[in-house]
Amino acid sequence: MKVVILAGGFGTRISEESVFKPKPMLEIGGMPILWHIMKNYSYYGYNEFVICAGYKQHVIKEWFADYFLHTSDITFDYTNGRNEIIVHNKHVEPWKVTIVDTGLNTQTGGRVKRIRSYIGDEPFMLTYGDAVGDINIPELVEFHRSHGRIGTMSMYNFGQNKGVVEVGKDGVIDAFREKSDADGDLINIGFMVFEPALFDYIKGDETIFEKGPLTDLVAEHQLVGYVHKGYWQCMDTMREKQQLEKLWNSGDAPWMIWR
Repeated sequence: MKVVILAGGFGTRISEESVFKPKPMLEIGGMPILWHIMKNYSYYGYNEFVICAGYKQHVIKEWFADYFLHTSDITFDYTNGRNEIIVHNKHVEPWKVTIVDTGLNTQTGGRVKRIRSYIGDEPFMLTYGDAVGDINIPELVEFHRSHGRIGTMSMYNFGQNKGVVEVGKDGVIDAFREKSDADGDLINIGFMVFEPALFDYIKGDETIFEKGPLTDLVAEHQLVGYVHKGYWQCMDTMREKQQLEKLWNSGDAPWMIWR
């Protein structure tokens, strides 16, 4: 089963760094968050990726082109007029990566539509290129297969970070308490699984994935939610990036399931 990763947006909310590179290429611990996401899937044996690139797509292509050199010990031997490269230790992932330029201004749904020929007539996974988590991928896939619908979307209770006020009739405050896991709404965190029938729900480049296909699937009762109860965090702002960096530097990053 192939893994499709949306990596073509501008990343305007973290423009301090995304002005120079696509948001999925912003680094945590010296490696792009895209790499961290791929490592999670690879841990469970999913090693074939299709990356929907767009904004500064050449940065993604060049990074993967140099990945072998950057992760291996290399000798460049120019003696006696030679130009020889000797690889001593190979540290490379068992990945097959297809990077597709899905257009600069294409919407999320349109990006998925454009990679249809790379998927074929088989189920595939789909996620966003700006969030990490310790999702149990085999459990997610099995859940998808068990319900027989077109799509499965992972959900997460992001909760609240403030105290909660309970208000009764006439505006009278009944209670003030600390937040709990029951507070907050379930949100879409990506890590989705779809049947190839999904492509028929996407009209073209202007289709926003969340407002078009997902809405239509909900209306037809063809989308099921898988609730993830572990760790998940997106990287929309510099503060969130710094939080992820701090966790990584601690040596106990919750999403680093491959360690």
